[in-house]
Amino acid sequence: MAQRRVTKPIFVGGVQIGGGAPVTVQTMTKTDTRDVAATVRQIHELEAAGCEIIRCAVPDMEAAQSLGDIKRQIHIPLVADIHFHYQLALEALNQGVDCLRLNPGNIRDADRVTQIVSEAKARQVPIRIGVNFGSLPPVGAIGVTRGQHRSLDGVDRLIKGSDASGDGESISVVDHMVATGLWEIKLLEDLDFDLIKISLKAYDIDTTVEAYRKLAPMVPYPFHLGITEAGTARTGSLRSAIGLGILLYEGIGDTIRVSLADESKQEVEVGYEILKALGLRQKGVQMVACPSCGRADVDIRKLANTVDELLRTMDAPVKVAVMGCEVNGPGEAKDADVGLAAGNGRAVIFRKGVKSRVVAEADMLTALMEEVQLVADAMAAEG
Repeated sequence: MAQRRVTKPIFVGGVQIGGGAPVTVQTMTKTDTRDVAATVRQIHELEAAGCEIIRCAVPDMEAAQSLGDIKRQIHIPLVADIHFHYQLALEALNQGVDCLRLNPGNIRDADRVTQIVSEAKARQVPIRIGVNFGSLPPVGAIGVTRGQHRSLDGVDRLIKGSDASGDGESISVVDHMVATGLWEIKLLEDLDFDLIKISLKAYDIDTTVEAYRKLAPMVPYPFHLGITEAGTARTGSLRSAIGLGILLYEGIGDTIRVSLADESKQEVEVGYEILKALGLRQKGVQMVACPSCGRADVDIRKLANTVDELLRTMDAPVKVAVMGCEVNGPGEAKDADVGLAAGNGRAVIFRKGVKSRVVAEADMLTALMEEVQLVADAMAAEG
């Protein structure tokens, strides 16, 4: 895996993003923000699942005015998701949110952007610039405004390099996204504001990956990663794992959200699985399980899924192997913190590579869980 991209650290509430901090997992509530009780209840469930930053949609003033009440009842940083209406951003800041997600270019008024940035700066509240493929400003809007801001050579180069005719209409999608991000970053930089993180999201994996790759060497700010509108839990998890996995493996990315047409808790769980697979976070159990075949003497699929479900709420980073035959079973089981190699009517359980006990098939689930708990307790004692 490539070395992590060096980025400027910012703080969303008490959570550091960038600057070498662990990649954080966040998600968005799927409740009506105006329903404070339902929103707080969902956030508490997400906190229990390991969510580290939560974002709420702010479609109107009632939702904006609910943010303070929500924030007082939760334990993780709160981000306000704002589009177009500057008054909502100002009210969200007044309610004490920890971060704004907005596109300064969508506000379309320099004085209003200045008001938002001034209030955010006074409170030391970061702003995430969220560039999405589905809501890019016209290329002409970037071109008309770019001369008003300093250090926009990057935008000029992208537009001119992608458009031989000079009319600003044939820029590639990737360059359009990157140019939009640079332009909106400079709107903030010209106001002496640098508490910035940025995202460049598209449904298409290739577009998303190339946009982040292109912008990475051009700015020092931390990146929020995501594949937007990724799909259902099954297909969206795969798309997110591929797109985010490529970027994270290349050292790009400081915080992630998996966007699924499913429960927010599922987004958090998938996010951690992606990070665990890459060795970037070690929260919770890492399961190794053989796929089963004609050599298996036990119902390994049922056993592995039962173990996975029982260990779902364990925070300790225990590696558990559930294996079903003598080919790869003993080797994989020995390599795990706790491993089970099942055979004909019995199973061998290993702890830290050493045979711990041999048990009857009827007792192997109970025995395995006891061994896992012993290892988890030892980890907790060691800090």
